[in-house]
Amino acid sequence: MEILKGLPVANAINEKIAEELKEWKGRLPHLAIIRVGERADDISYERGAIKKMEKVGVEYSIHTFPSDIDNESFQNEFDAINDNPEVDGILLLRPLPKHLDEKAIENRINPRKDLDGISPMNLAKVYAGDEMGYAPCTAEAVIEMLDFAGVDLKGKRVSVVGRSLVIGKPVAMLLMKKNATVTVCHTKTVDMPGTCKNAEIIVAAAGAAKMIDKSYVADGAIVIDVGINVDEEGKLCGDVDFEDICETASIATPVPGGVGSVTTSVLAKHLLRAAKNRG
Repeated sequence: MEILKGLPVANAINEKIAEELKEWKGRLPHLAIIRVGERADDISYERGAIKKMEKVGVEYSIHTFPSDIDNESFQNEFDAINDNPEVDGILLLRPLPKHLDEKAIENRINPRKDLDGISPMNLAKVYAGDEMGYAPCTAEAVIEMLDFAGVDLKGKRVSVVGRSLVIGKPVAMLLMKKNATVTVCHTKTVDMPGTCKNAEIIVAAAGAAKMIDKSYVADGAIVIDVGINVDEEGKLCGDVDFEDICETASIATPVPGGVGSVTTSVLAKHLLRAAKNRG
């Protein structure tokens, strides 16, 4: 089995961005990262995003707020960042604390600055196949991984496990745009292992540690693991039982070191697009 790691994919994207920035005229692209509270996974992703922005040579600012900030205050602070002409793109670390109205923020964010595809307008564009919209970075990272591996998606049978707006649904739309034949599996799917075993490609985005084992995977199938979980030993793992599928799959992505490694490079790619399209 070939292990498809994210670092070479991320490096290829980073190199393209660096080449474009060599010829850049005017103010450098600027990313605003917004974090509420001190969730460990938010801080980890923030660090990764900062590292990537520094690597490709763009500007960024960090906006942190206490977890108990009230809804009105947060919306006012968000609006100030959203309306700042110096900010080309926004990364909002989610989920927000439950007392904050996340839906209101999704509707408030300027679609041209919405680099992670959380606004209804950008999601609608993804579903319509409109390339002017921004897909969620992780969903697009899946496509980047498959493209890098030279996988021709045309006509391929793909099972997407999970139907969230963050990964499952948008990645299904992106796959269909590449002319794949997509089945979306979820908690109500009857005989999920059988459905997945009929697929040539599986995208695991269920949020359940090591759920996908060899009973789900056909001989020679490609398995893209988007899950980030902690197993019973406290170790980071994906939705796929990686060791169990080794003799069945032809290509698989690891966790950590797979799709997640590409996500911040997609974010930087989106930022460059946003800066080119400044209003």
